[in-house]
Amino acid sequence: MNNLIEIAKEVISIEREAINDLEKKLDDSFVKACEILYNCKGKVVVTGIGKSGIIGQKIASTLASTGTPAFFMHPAEGLHGDLGVLSRNDVVIAISNSGQSEEILKILPIIKRFGVKLIVMTGKKRSTLAKAGDVVLDIGVKKEACPLNLAPTASTTVTLVLGDALAVALIKLRGFSENDFAIRHPGGTLGRRLLLKVSDIMHEGNDIPLVLEDTLMKDTIYEISSKKLGITGVISDKGDLIGVITDGDLRRALEKHHDILNRKAGEIMTRNPKWILKDELAAKALETMERYSITSLFVFEKEGAKKPVGIIHLHDLLKAGVV
Repeated sequence: MNNLIEIAKEVISIEREAINDLEKKLDDSFVKACEILYNCKGKVVVTGIGKSGIIGQKIASTLASTGTPAFFMHPAEGLHGDLGVLSRNDVVIAISNSGQSEEILKILPIIKRFGVKLIVMTGKKRSTLAKAGDVVLDIGVKKEACPLNLAPTASTTVTLVLGDALAVALIKLRGFSENDFAIRHPGGTLGRRLLLKVSDIMHEGNDIPLVLEDTLMKDTIYEISSKKLGITGVISDKGDLIGVITDGDLRRALEKHHDILNRKAGEIMTRNPKWILKDELAAKALETMERYSITSLFVFEKEGAKKPVGIIHLHDLLKAGVV
């Protein structure tokens, strides 16, 4: 078993060294590739075969989700009609460690006929593919992590890292924001965390647990139980929120007072309750709850408001998939 761990460490070491070498090789070619991608008026078409194709799919996906319209085209399918999606405003990223992948070389004439910019990612800078490129990005490695030096391992890792570097550079160039990212991921947890607002999931109207400060505790407990949030707000005659009573406040009050049912809400409440604005992200509500170890926040319309317009509970965040 120890031998297996040593093997794993050697693989990691080889791939780490390959990434370090990649960093040293970055030059004006990378800058030019970024400029071509940034100025692309059409789509970015990524192509590659075998393991390079799989890495290409990931690169295309990352570009598409971060503001650069992109998709992956299998070169063999390109030969059988998929090249029809190519237009003169597009950019092609072709990935081949050898630079001699037959399937890619066969579609080069069509790419050139369209006059699109070609970014080549290859480990062989004198290969046929490299010679056809407008920009060549070097993904060559000293050796693969495979003990036979055959299976693409370190080279695919380097290609993936370089693809991420391109995508992140474009994020910076475009000023791509969290909101832009969320719009492209509306169905996932990231989208929910970045798009969902407190107002989208808060309880409002008659569903807000509220009692006046003169309300007897027996009626206050009923309000807490009936609204099923484990809390009630305490308001003044003007409707301003002045405190809260939670299940925890009830337990502490029972230890302190023997006649709790006949006492008033204002005597038991905790003042200065935590709150949040309705237009804040639901993710911020979760952050506030975690910071103060609480499960509910009252919601206000705007800064300086005193009358609550809603309440949000940890369970609401769980149901919405924010957590």
